Amino acid sequence: MSPSPFSSQFSSGDATADRRADYARMLGEGGDFAAAAELIEQALELTPGWAAGWFRLGEYRDKAGLGTAADAYRQTLVLRPDDVFGARLKLALIGAEQTPDRPPSRYVEGLFDDYADRFDTALVEKLGYCVPGKLAGLIMPHGPFRNTVDLGCGTGLFGAEIRGRTERLEGFDLSANMLAKAQVKGLYDHLCQSDLSLVSDDSGLFGDFPPHRADLVSAADVLMYLGSLETVFPLVLELLLPAGLFAFSVEDAGEGEGFVLRDSLRYTHSQAYIRMLLSRFGLDLLKVENTVIRMDAGKPVHGILFLSRKPG
Repeated sequence: MSPSPFSSQFSSGDATADRRADYARMLGEGGDFAAAAELIEQALELTPGWAAGWFRLGEYRDKAGLGTAADAYRQTLVLRPDDVFGARLKLALIGAEQTPDRPPSRYVEGLFDDYADRFDTALVEKLGYCVPGKLAGLIMPHGPFRNTVDLGCGTGLFGAEIRGRTERLEGFDLSANMLAKAQVKGLYDHLCQSDLSLVSDDSGLFGDFPPHRADLVSAADVLMYLGSLETVFPLVLELLLPAGLFAFSVEDAGEGEGFVLRDSLRYTHSQAYIRMLLSRFGLDLLKVENTVIRMDAGKPVHGILFLSRKPG
């Protein structure tokens, strides 16, 4: 199961169009994607400015094997240039555009703003999500820590694992709703909304705090929403003290030298790609662990956990 961009936006504002869209959804769930596409087309005749409808039309056309899915995704972008639905990612998956280095920030932000209320229950209880605990297991022999910076902290699942071993805990996330959930848990000394695809001082990761302040930086189940990690490693180096640790996870792309966009609209990364980046940015690799990180649609999702150190 993946978060959906539609929970707060899949209404056209027209009752007739919404009824047709609902019938289309039922047809799609039954596997009749061509009929579902026809019904969404009828709904869009009534509400041509409905961006979510155009995106759903693209999905149905793609699943039906129709050659016009790209047209629907491009119309979505005309109506929503901020790409809150991830239409460019869909265009890349069907070969209509090159794979972007990262998803649109607005798409990721909206995805997790909508997902925040059910995130912990869905991910941990239903999907067997285990990255925070496993990543903490790699880290604990090297603690305790003075200051931990938790990148993409979400609702604080990793924060709960590390809180007892760090004097100070900072959390950064793109989603305000996820941060609100983390705030309620009372785990963090500092929480801030920030876009991890930025690497400048105005990214929100420094603020009034100095660089080179953390002896541990974590990124648990975050990097699959970034694609290229060329911007992440310089940011981590700016945050870390000498001899500080960087612990993180990726979804496993298998063999290859880079990253791959999957149907889930998440990116997978190869171990070779991560090793190359660690070497390029001067981080020493301490440990690698291949593991199942959660279930998705009843199948295991394979990931890789990394523990690295900045030279002292």
